[in-house]
Amino acid sequence: MTDINNAANRVTLARILLIPVFLVVLLGEWPQFMPPSDFWSAAKPWIAAAIFALVAATDAVDGYLARSRNEVTTFGKFIDPLADKLLVTAALVALVDLDTLPSWIALVIISRELIVSGLRMVAVAEGKVIAASSYGKIKTIVQIMAIVAFIVKDSPVTSQVAGTGAATALVWGSWLVMTAAVILTILSMIDYFYHARDIITGPWSGKRDAG
Repeated sequence: MTDINNAANRVTLARILLIPVFLVVLLGEWPQFMPPSDFWSAAKPWIAAAIFALVAATDAVDGYLARSRNEVTTFGKFIDPLADKLLVTAALVALVDLDTLPSWIALVIISRELIVSGLRMVAVAEGKVIAASSYGKIKTIVQIMAIVAFIVKDSPVTSQVAGTGAATALVWGSWLVMTAAVILTILSMIDYFYHARDIITGPWSGKRDAG
């Protein structure tokens, strides 16, 4: 069985393929000659949030399948974290495009992912493995919660069904969780750099060409 054909990697690839579906639902605009119904306009954020949460939840599924079936592969080690980063990055960029999220928050979170990914590649080149910390795992969970909350926080459904008070509480709660996500993002990056300090400072096994 090849790396791509095992069950865990198929789930991971399905997660990547569902990212455009999530973006189309969240950002897709109807043609002018066929305006969307009021129901769709109200339900769209909730449908997008459900798709995002479902896609994010499959991360646990492919991890379980890989471990339980002893199907941990090099391809899976590469594509699984990439799928997570693509999903979070796509959601953050979409929220910025919708003027729901300040761009600097998206830049902080996305920059952290790029920096850590680069550091991880250096570690692999040096034949070293940096274990995922509890900060990183909690960070991912809180980021997902914050993104889901930001997708639905401005939906009129909340105020219409639950009342203005609930809508206000959702807005404040969304910002509280997003603040926690940003703090954990920074802390997890610092923690990652601490555990990779030997790799950062060198010496490295690779040799540069002289002259």
